[in-house]
Parts: sequence; structure tokens; C-alpha cells
Amino acid sequence: MQTEKVVDYIVNWLKEYATKAGVNGFVIGISGGIDSAVTSTLCAKTGLNVLCIEMPIHQAESHIMRAHEHIEQLKQRFGNVSDTRTDLTPVFDAFKAEVFFDGDQTTIDMALANTRARLRMTTLYYYAGLYKLLVAGTGNKVEDFGIGFYTKYGDGGVDISPIADLMKSEVYELGKYLKVPESIMKAQPSDGLFGDARSDEAQIGASYPELEWAMAMDEAGKRAEDFTGREQAVFNIYKRLNAANKHKMIPIPICEIPNNL
Repeated sequence: MQTEKVVDYIVNWLKEYATKAGVNGFVIGISGGIDSAVTSTLCAKTGLNVLCIEMPIHQAESHIMRAHEHIEQLKQRFGNVSDTRTDLTPVFDAFKAEVFFDGDQTTIDMALANTRARLRMTTLYYYAGLYKLLVAGTGNKVEDFGIGFYTKYGDGGVDISPIADLMKSEVYELGKYLKVPESIMKAQPSDGLFGDARSDEAQIGASYPELEWAMAMDEAGKRAEDFTGREQAVFNIYKRLNAANKHKMIPIPICEIPNNL
């Protein structure tokens, strides 16, 4: 990948899209992770207004510290970047107090994790409407189109997806080029939806390099029987998540009424 050319291409794409849409810039949620750091830096390089928002919900301290570090260095480098903080912890707690819990704890925990993402999406669109901004998505290719590792109408609810055609490894390449803080470059990827610092790999059962390999093998028409050991296990994880989350990757099904009715 020609990193510099890819960066320039994305930045120009972002600027042209925003200009045609008649908006003032972008709003993006900053999590302390590589995807939001790279995406916000790309948006900043357009010269248009960029609003970075922290939206903690019982957040791990390490995530908060990395988010702060990134936002502060971004504001020092780019005069078009501003930030705000919306503490969604009391909103989330109020929601929990009003709903009932029916099911096993794993199911409940996942439902609440997705609720966190959807509260953040609502917040981003509030500010987008307030300041006439586009919500910039932070999903990468293996997450968005491989295993569907995002929340439908949560972090998947965006206006544009600048890095959705980049593998996670390529996002790190851009991060190095864009001078993303070292603390973020070295941190274990985490969605931060459970109030602790558990990694994406711990949730998924496979690392991003492994998932990128499995995605390439699937696109090449390989089957689980073609592999053994760890490779077979990773391939099966990929295929299971790809199938289970397919509903996120395809358009909403429409019940088309026949013309003769």
C-alpha cells in the first residue's frame, strides 16, 4: 500500500463529499483506539471543522487517558479541531433502571453493550445536527464486511466510512504515517463497550491478523476442511461471525408487494 497516496486520496474524498453535501465538517467519537484516532486525523487534514467527542460510560481509565492524549495532540496540530465531552454514564444508568432483565447474563451484557453504542450514536447525531456536520464512521474492512464486529445503529450508524476499505493492519500503517500517539499504536484493540479494558481478540477468539487471513481465504473460496489446527479454528470463527452478522452488512430487507396484488 502506498500510504501517503492513500492518505491523500481519503482526505480529498472526505473534503469533496462534505463540500458537495454543504456541511461544515465532521463529528467523530474518540474512544482511545486506533480506528477513531486515524479517522479523526484524516478528517482534520481536510481543513474543515472537526468536532471530537468523548462519550464515557463507566469507561476504563486507560481508554480515557488515550482519548485525552490523542485529542490534545490533534488540537495542537490542527487549528480546525475542537472537542467536547458528554458523560453518558448517568443516561445509561437511568436506562438500566427502567428496563427489565430477562435471560442469561451473557445475553443481558451484550444487549447493554449495544445500548452503549446506540447512546453514543444518538449523541453524535445531536451534535451533527447542531453544527451541520457529518458523522464519520470508524469501522475498518474486516470489522464492517468480514465479521460484522460493530453495533447495528450504534457505531454502525454513520454518514460516511473513510477507512472501511482498509484492513486493520493498513489502518495501523496509516496511524504510523499520521503520527497517532504511540500509546494508541501499542494498545490492544478494544471496543470499550463493557466498562472494562477487555480486548477485541478476547471477545472474538482470534486476532486481527488471523481474521484478515481468514477473510482472504474465504474470498479465495477455501473451506474449513482445507485447514487443520489453529488455522481451521480461526477460519471457523470467521465463517460463524460472518454468517451471524450478515444482517448488518446487507441492505434492510424490503417486503416487495407483487404488482398483481
